[in-house]
Amino acid sequence: MRDSSRPTPLFLAAYLVAASAAACGGAAPEATTPRASSGASPPPVASPAPPAPPPPAPRPAFDAARVAAATGGKPETTDNVVKVAFPRDDVAVLIDGWKMPPFMGLTSWAAFVPGEKAGSEAMVMGDLVLFEDEVNVALSAALDGGLEVTALHNHFFFDKPRVYFMHIGGEGALEALGKGVKATLDAQRAVRAKAPQPAASSGAALPAGPSTIDGTKLDALLGVKGTTKDGMYKATMGRKTQAACGCSVGKAMGVNTWAAFAGTDESAVVDGDFAVAESELQPVLRSLRAGGIAIVAIHSHLTQESPRILFLHYWGRGKALDLAATVKRAIDLTAWDGRGPTT
Repeated sequence: MRDSSRPTPLFLAAYLVAASAAACGGAAPEATTPRASSGASPPPVASPAPPAPPPPAPRPAFDAARVAAATGGKPETTDNVVKVAFPRDDVAVLIDGWKMPPFMGLTSWAAFVPGEKAGSEAMVMGDLVLFEDEVNVALSAALDGGLEVTALHNHFFFDKPRVYFMHIGGEGALEALGKGVKATLDAQRAVRAKAPQPAASSGAALPAGPSTIDGTKLDALLGVKGTTKDGMYKATMGRKTQAACGCSVGKAMGVNTWAAFAGTDESAVVDGDFAVAESELQPVLRSLRAGGIAIVAIHSHLTQESPRILFLHYWGRGKALDLAATVKRAIDLTAWDGRGPTT
């Protein structure tokens, strides 16, 4: 018998309470630990964010007949894209001695999708297979037809005749873009209509004898101090960008525009490279072509640089001062050493 005059140990009291509750068919209460009140209100419960609106449904593909009428090609529709293709089977192409069928990568094409910007009905991208004597004729036709030329390069080694690939693009009305594509292809075809086989040279007379370029006249026209060697002349204009490493790279690292002249003042050649911002590429192409200078390549030299810099290589024949004037007009469309319309 328990002595009621003695205090009950805590553990025994808890046992007796649990036993009493069990005897009555109830559950023992959970032990609780007293908590000190902080006096602060509980944090508000955030309301769930409203669901994101569903993305707009893609605009339906164009009527293929519209693309066919504008481009003169036979269209195919896949994944909302209407595409026309033009195999280059008019000239036999040997790659390292092997006759390549058009299926293996000798097909010009242009693809159209509905535009997403206000006022832009369509967007076109394409890649045109061109031979050397067709490139600049087609390039000028593309620019005149309202298209952009975004790249120019080769795909093969040991190709006979040499094959180039010119990438085009543009936004606007479907019929206008399609007519631009057709005009570009028509310009290329006109070259082959005059001469079934691609030309092996430009046909322009070459400078005779040693070079005797007057560099002082070119300095004055270009507005920079060039360098001379063996009667030749070269001017270089640098610009800066930040490489992927975070390093600043500029003129001495190859981020520059340059022009080199050889021959004589009356019969010269010029070749060089333009370093352009993306927004400068099309104006520079138009300017050089308007002056009769040929575009040889358009590509990048770096990756992940900021701002992005594209490079275009060129070649021209004529009087030295005339060539320099054309180059200078194009240079004035670019930012170099902080000069020009963009930075």
